Amino acid sequence: MAHPALSSSERDRALAELSDGPELDVLVVGGGITGAGIALDAVTRGLRTGIVEAQDWAGGTSQWSSKLVHGGLRYLQQLDFKLVSEALRERELLLDFLAPHLVKPVPFLYPLTHRFWERPYVTAGIGLYDALAHIGAKVATLPYQRHYGFKGVQRVFPDVKPGSMVGAVKYWDGQVDDARLVLTIVRTAVRYGALAASRTRAVDFPKDDSGRVVGATVRDLETGAEHTVRARTVIAATGVWTEQTQDLAHAEGGLKVLASKGIHIIVPRERIRGESGLILQTEKSVLFIIPWARYWIIGTTDTPYHQELVNPVATAEDIDYVIDHANVVLDRPLTREDVIGTYAGLRPLLQPGTKKGGDAQSTKISREHTVTEVAPGLISIAGGKLTTYRVMAEDAVDLALGRERAREVPSVTDRTPLLGAEGFLALSHQAGTLGARYDWNQERVQHLLGRYGSAITEIAELVEDRPDLGRPLEGAPAYLRAEIVHACTHEGALHLEDLYDTRTRLTWEQARHGLDAVEEIADLAAEALGWDGPRREAEVEAYRLRCAAEDAAARAADDTAAAAARAAAPDVLELVHPADD
Repeated sequence: MAHPALSSSERDRALAELSDGPELDVLVVGGGITGAGIALDAVTRGLRTGIVEAQDWAGGTSQWSSKLVHGGLRYLQQLDFKLVSEALRERELLLDFLAPHLVKPVPFLYPLTHRFWERPYVTAGIGLYDALAHIGAKVATLPYQRHYGFKGVQRVFPDVKPGSMVGAVKYWDGQVDDARLVLTIVRTAVRYGALAASRTRAVDFPKDDSGRVVGATVRDLETGAEHTVRARTVIAATGVWTEQTQDLAHAEGGLKVLASKGIHIIVPRERIRGESGLILQTEKSVLFIIPWARYWIIGTTDTPYHQELVNPVATAEDIDYVIDHANVVLDRPLTREDVIGTYAGLRPLLQPGTKKGGDAQSTKISREHTVTEVAPGLISIAGGKLTTYRVMAEDAVDLALGRERAREVPSVTDRTPLLGAEGFLALSHQAGTLGARYDWNQERVQHLLGRYGSAITEIAELVEDRPDLGRPLEGAPAYLRAEIVHACTHEGALHLEDLYDTRTRLTWEQARHGLDAVEEIADLAAEALGWDGPRREAEVEAYRLRCAAEDAAARAADDTAAAAARAAAPDVLELVHPADD
């Protein structure tokens, strides 16, 4: 089966088919991890499926996580055994079968600060964590825990501060580029026939005479054109926008969510000497120090958020909080000058009911999900976590089908590898040969295999046709020029910011938001997407203004000031598609 291409022309074709083709069985509104998973689950059951997303794929919460595929030790402490067990089973499935090219093992040290009683307690907890992961698993994908005294910790993590711990327990979890996971799931769904359109917002849910939702009116944000999409069932997976989406149907009931902001900072890998991550308990949240390619990702916070939902940003207070808590265990303290990037996202935390005054304690709200029919023909899902996206999707489609029909056509996503998984291990064993053919060193080949899996052949084909695309970007040498073109022709990038945010992570992986590469990237995108000179310049200007606004927000004291600073930058669509006078 050929690999699907999420090109701009394919997006236009999908929109035309959504509005002019036969009625859908399922229309998914929301293109984050949950919506993408629902689209894949539905289409692989043989349902005629469409999915629309108001921003870029993974444009909201799903690109701003801690990049972890894990059960969540904090939920084990809260005795939420069901959630932890479910998440660990999904972690093993992703590591072993569904996405071994995207999901990789990552070690963590759990610090011990009390010499006597703490080690048996932590040993039992992490032992249970490991056991829950391996129950029913085909193979044990990750090692069991290991124990260290302080000298042992220093060997694994030389920059540990003396006196910050007496020892540690080493355990393993999984990590993933969250945005790439979403993109891969969407492409896999399209491979099986789903119709997918990003930058397409649901603006209304029309109803029949009985009051049943019979589809959606969607607006193509690139052109302003509206389309009517007919569907037997609409499933809304819109995260922190859940209540706004439900309001479009004038639903009397529905789910309620709390937006909680989490921020991360990025530090160069050489700045902290260590071979393992760290997990730290703070008074407000869990803080991870996570090894990530050429960097460390450090976060997160967990604070109620009441500003504009589209562009949350890290404030000076947020950044200082993360630095201060990381420095508790670091022998060479971090400073603001060590931070080369930040990002912020909003967690959609499911609420048991209407919030009654004051800020709820978001850290005590379970990540378990709820699926409900908020109006006839409209299903809403909220809660959950990235790791359990597949289970959430299965539950949503089951509800859409009804109990009897769901038994007749059960979910098959636990047996459907994601794009790039098939043949990945074989190609991994041929990495040396592949690298020699294109003059790529081992690090380069592993980078490409970890992003594309067996779909690395798509990159190779571009280089075969145009050898200049096999060169690294001059201003961002970790990425090939071919990856920028591929993002436009195969992965649905429509704007320069799509290339910086989700197809690469240059907006936070590299100092100055990766602006050293902006002209070269814009040239490649302009050629691939057919931009003329003014459009290219508008894209570059929009990205520069956004970067300046985010830098100003990072100097702001609180969310209100930071949101105002970020709002000073126009949305990319305002510059590249200005309204007619």
